[in-house]
Amino acid sequence: MLVSVPYNRDAVVEYAAKWALSRNPRYANFDGMGDDCTNFVSQCIYAGCRVMNYTPIYGWYYINLNNRSPAWSSVQYLYKFLINNKEVGPYCVETDREHIQKGDIIQLRDSSGTYYHSLVVMSNNNGNILISAHTYDALNRPLDSYVGADGMRFLHIVGARKWV
Repeated sequence: MLVSVPYNRDAVVEYAAKWALSRNPRYANFDGMGDDCTNFVSQCIYAGCRVMNYTPIYGWYYINLNNRSPAWSSVQYLYKFLINNKEVGPYCVETDREHIQKGDIIQLRDSSGTYYHSLVVMSNNNGNILISAHTYDALNRPLDSYVGADGMRFLHIVGARKWV
């Protein structure tokens, strides 16, 4: 039976605070292979739900550098997985800046309409949002300091599911 699993937002923030300015050796570092931002965000999400979806190609999982889903480390694929997932693993809904919470995800868009960077929300105090990220490592950086972004999407992690 597929059951709901709560999303531990405190665990997400604790993980992000610990690893925002360094790298967890259990995971590959994607800095030299593109960007590490979505890999880091996936690690944070996993810290909050402890459930992966091992569906080949379309799932969300990491075993090692050569055995992982595209959604683990790609901005676009992570979005598609989270927004469409009806099976095992985390899932989300789009929200707005006002309703984003700690442990949620923000993705930045450039002027061509391409989403290129994933951030994890550390806190939202009346619209004063602090984030943490990799690639351009940040810990509790104000979201408003991202002046080059042409737009953003706000992803509220609702929870996760697992089989029991």
